[in-house]
Amino acid sequence: MTSHSHEHNAQASSRSALLYERACRVIPGGVNSPVRAFRAVGGTPLFFVSGRGAHLTDADGREFLDLVGSWGPLILGHAHPAVVEAVARACRQGTTFGAPCPAEVELAERVVASYPGTEQVRLVSSGTEAVMSAIRLARAFTGRDLIVKFSGCYHGHADHLLVAAGSGLATFGRPSSAGVPEAFTACTRVLPLDDEAAAEALFARDGERIAAVIIEPLPANHGLLPQRREFLERLRGLTRERGALLIFDEVISGFRIARGGAAERLGIVPDLATFGKVIGGGMPVGAFAGPRRIMARLAPDGDTYQAGTLSGNPVAMASGIATLDVLAAENGWEKLEAAGAQLERLLQPVLREAPFPMHLVRVGSLFWLSLHESGAPRTAAALSPQAVERYAALFHAMLAEGIYLPPSAYEACFLSLAHTAADLERLARGLRSALGTLR
Repeated sequence: MTSHSHEHNAQASSRSALLYERACRVIPGGVNSPVRAFRAVGGTPLFFVSGRGAHLTDADGREFLDLVGSWGPLILGHAHPAVVEAVARACRQGTTFGAPCPAEVELAERVVASYPGTEQVRLVSSGTEAVMSAIRLARAFTGRDLIVKFSGCYHGHADHLLVAAGSGLATFGRPSSAGVPEAFTACTRVLPLDDEAAAEALFARDGERIAAVIIEPLPANHGLLPQRREFLERLRGLTRERGALLIFDEVISGFRIARGGAAERLGIVPDLATFGKVIGGGMPVGAFAGPRRIMARLAPDGDTYQAGTLSGNPVAMASGIATLDVLAAENGWEKLEAAGAQLERLLQPVLREAPFPMHLVRVGSLFWLSLHESGAPRTAAALSPQAVERYAALFHAMLAEGIYLPPSAYEACFLSLAHTAADLERLARGLRSALGTLR
């Protein structure tokens, strides 16, 4: 019996297990987002009832050190007093008006002041919505149809972006989900990451038809795959030469790895950028932004339609503003970088002793435990079945240590300002102990 089937049996009568049983009757798969179902690691998903700082408490009252941070928005940690106060104050004034409110102007001003090359922002309610709208805008602005994305980059679940790469240098997009007609992805091309030659070949062939190239400048959905600056600069050059737009999907990296996201860190200015996560501070928020000459195509000024009932609602805006204000006031990005560096120092000796290949990939407060034999990849390389099994065993061994990692070997971990030096030491100790049990 594997270690995680033991865990599964131990949980059989837990409150989480009972909640999951109820959930499965009324929610497909018992979850509202697939990775939560623990299918990649086995066992029963944990149901959480509260979070404070860097810690989560599950329905059975067990406390965990949290390294998921709701997949990135909680850069200040759970229930930060400034965010809770701002949200409570906003709620008392009314949760949504379906009309303009002062807070949406304030959050937009903060985004424009922070992100390179940005003059205007349109606020939406999710990262998927932001990307979908940015692509529609890019097509309208260029008068072209083709979109280029990269294998291993996830841009939300809009139909035309749910495509995976084939074996050629550039493939026609084949849908990677049922329910997506091939016709919807016929205008999407998929390239490998870290490959200038493939991008040049595609532009040589189809350059006049390409509306936009969209990329996570720091891909963080197929493991953490930091890209070479030269590769991203080449994409910037190719799009400029051929009249296409470059879109940076900074839903994860934006306002996390620097105030101006990956664009600031790399010194590369895209034509459009998409945001989410941190700018909502834990509330549903997305945004897309760019120069006025492109954004002017949006309705009501222009001919490109986009709308949303809850866009710019005062509660989400208050949460985002409070989050960005605390980050700025507390030198948040410098502190997060220092915490990431400290984590790296603590984990390196532990990983050297691991009973199987394990590598730490880190950019700022984002990190990934790569189980690839060859080290840290730059492209979307599949993990071996053994590596996936090892991660599942490690995940459950870490839960037993009271540490909550992402329930998938391909997902990155997030540090917050709430993670203390003692939390980082606890993580290193817990990892050493968990790896010991797997020897």
